[in-house]
Amino acid sequence: MPVTTPHSLFWLEHAWLDGTVEAGVTVRAEGGRITSVRTAVGSPPPGSTVLHGLTVPGLANAHSHAFHRALRSSVQMGPGTFWTWREQMYATAARLTPDVYFVLARAVYAEMALAGITCVGEFHYVHHQPDGTPYEEPNAMGEALIAAAGEAGIRITLLDTCYLSSGFGEALEPHQIRFSDGDSDAWAARADRLDVVASGRDHVRIGAAIHSVRAVPADQLTTVIRWAQERQAPLHVHLSEQTAENEACVLTHGVTPTRLLADHGALGPRTTAVHATHLTPEDMSLLGSTATTVCMCPTTERDLADGIGPAPQLGDKGSPLSLGSDSHAMIDILEEARAMELDERLRTRTRGHWTASQLLRAATSHGHACLGWHDAGRIEAGALADFTTIALDTVRTAGTPPRLATEAAVFAASAADVRHTVVGGRHVVRDGVHQLVPDVPAALARAIAAVRT
Repeated sequence: MPVTTPHSLFWLEHAWLDGTVEAGVTVRAEGGRITSVRTAVGSPPPGSTVLHGLTVPGLANAHSHAFHRALRSSVQMGPGTFWTWREQMYATAARLTPDVYFVLARAVYAEMALAGITCVGEFHYVHHQPDGTPYEEPNAMGEALIAAAGEAGIRITLLDTCYLSSGFGEALEPHQIRFSDGDSDAWAARADRLDVVASGRDHVRIGAAIHSVRAVPADQLTTVIRWAQERQAPLHVHLSEQTAENEACVLTHGVTPTRLLADHGALGPRTTAVHATHLTPEDMSLLGSTATTVCMCPTTERDLADGIGPAPQLGDKGSPLSLGSDSHAMIDILEEARAMELDERLRTRTRGHWTASQLLRAATSHGHACLGWHDAGRIEAGALADFTTIALDTVRTAGTPPRLATEAAVFAASAADVRHTVVGGRHVVRDGVHQLVPDVPAALARAIAAVRT
């Protein structure tokens, strides 16, 4: 994916520069990176690309299951539960092939670009054919996702996921067989091949994931953890999303999922716990004291009625917070950011748990860092030239004084207000139109129809 241009000059009407809104900012990029940032430039320099609105660092979607996008609306029929939702998810996964998944993921990642997302963490576990037989190329499904992100113009951290059992001490169910490599050593051997796939591609990085402590037996955890440690790669894990997982873990191992992971050396600054909804005080201390990132996915957590995680307490104890769209009930990282604050207001009946700038950091620099892109998420010299512009003249944002542009973006704007998305200095979305994927809604409709029939 050629995401860079030799030289790029942008004039930003307003820019969020790590907490401060500045007017008239020029950003020069070369080779995909920002080479200079100048403030108080009153008018656009000749030859510059003008971005009207508030420009912020590119948004990071730290937790995605791309194929879940096909479930939107269909899983809202009747009351249902997490478990009935899961059955529909399995049915959709069963219809995926590398070609079908590429087309679907390309459309989903294009939708993300339209929402201002410049990097996605894809928690990938649909590895093999439906009967569990590997494809001729064992990473055909992962390669399809990498190619899809490249054609949609965004960066991807492919979090290759180990998935070995249906529950503590339980064999895989038939529809889970394609997720599994058999054991953690076989998973690691297949994951090793991804380093070759990623080599030389500037839009992709490879990480590891433990699906959950119920899906990876305790005696298999160390292999996955060591694989990530040896490569200094991100390690992600679904953690305590359901109370049933906690209860089963205590029954089997005598400890909570967080303690089990801690005892195996899984926690740390390169690790991200996804959801972390149902935690004990000790769990929160373990995560915070190790600087383990927590990825909150409020729109999915509320859609599945999972509960509200203790994000303020985790942040206070030292865990950076990031955000993800997970099941893609909607793809809108601005909504994820404000939902974290607004959900907490409902629970506590108090306001002001985070400032708009703190929420925006969760959506940008913290998200990129937990995906292994430490050189993104900031508009400054040396950083990747990835940024997005939010309009300040729509029905949601009109009337906003520049000094309150951050508050308007986080608490009022939506993905529909994104006007520009730039990745590596390349204009991927211009004036609300994707430059690489013609007619994204039509592409989504065709791709989703292919996995519903």
